[in-house]
Amino acid sequence: MILHQISIVNYKNIAEAELLLSPKMNCFIGQNGEGKTNVLDAVHFLSLCKSMTTSQDALCIRHGEEFAVLQGRYAREDGTAEDIYMGMKRGQKKQVKRNKKAYGRLAEHIGLLPIVVVSPLDQMLITGGSEERRRFMDVVLSQTNRPYMEALMCYNKALAQRNALLKQEDPAPDMELLALWEEEMARHGQLIYETRAQYVEEFTPLFQRFYSRISQDREQVGLAYVSHAQRGSLLEVIRRDRAKDLAVGYSLHGTHKDDLEMTLGGYAIKREGSQGQNKTFLIALKLAQFDFLRRTGSQTTPLLLLDDIFDKLDAERVEQIVRLVSEDNFGQIFVTDTNREHLDQILQRMGGDYRLFHVKAGEVTA
Repeated sequence: MILHQISIVNYKNIAEAELLLSPKMNCFIGQNGEGKTNVLDAVHFLSLCKSMTTSQDALCIRHGEEFAVLQGRYAREDGTAEDIYMGMKRGQKKQVKRNKKAYGRLAEHIGLLPIVVVSPLDQMLITGGSEERRRFMDVVLSQTNRPYMEALMCYNKALAQRNALLKQEDPAPDMELLALWEEEMARHGQLIYETRAQYVEEFTPLFQRFYSRISQDREQVGLAYVSHAQRGSLLEVIRRDRAKDLAVGYSLHGTHKDDLEMTLGGYAIKREGSQGQNKTFLIALKLAQFDFLRRTGSQTTPLLLLDDIFDKLDAERVEQIVRLVSEDNFGQIFVTDTNREHLDQILQRMGGDYRLFHVKAGEVTA
């Protein structure tokens, strides 16, 4: 998939920008806080119908304005054009159109324009709670597996309904209705568990190969999927501590508690990793995510967004990343940095088509 042109109006600090893009490498240079990441975030929004930095759409509309508009002109590998429009107004639902036709459900759009983002926010995968690591799995699987995405939405609805009943005090919760929502959680949760387990099994060797290459075989890393569904029948696991759930007012067991254990040398990287090792771990995760998406899903090469990824890496690791993203396996790339030297290294090694943009106070110039 190639994004040939993007139009941005009132998105975060960008009042207006019309960018003609390179099909290979697009570099955005500028100091922190000028708007480089906002350009990449606009590309992300067109792919996944949401920002990569906030869950509140209203925060994406420029201060003092009532609306924001994003438009992207794409081309698939076979040359088929895809025109995507996203518009939002304060106090109203956002609207997304594909080739001038509005979607009935935004979920229908997910997976059409696969995307992978590597950014400083990824640090939360290591330092944050298990919800961050579940989201990491969900972002990939929702772009490649529609039954999984549907199961996830149904599970979350059932979980919310069960939690509402667990909080209910007067009158007491309807036990028959509670049992029905537990059955829904278990049915959809089993598919979620099986899909995640298969994904981690296939994904881990890809991730280890990327990490080994970037680190030049200096360390050994691993991933392990942990789920309550591994304890037996998920329905029995959910019901086993119903009395405790009623006491605390929420569901203590289910696939909404799954985790992905991340290790370095056999120990939790959260406790063992240096800044450089953590950064290498995260970049390897995302490049493996890219490779997985490229091989599956819509059978189109994802867009790769690299937001300020070179900080805290030694020269050798920067060199290996530059070598990796310069290979033919990667399609269109968007990269931001405050250091022109890093971008020049990439452009020199690639030697192909590229565009360089300067970003200052929300203005983007070529």
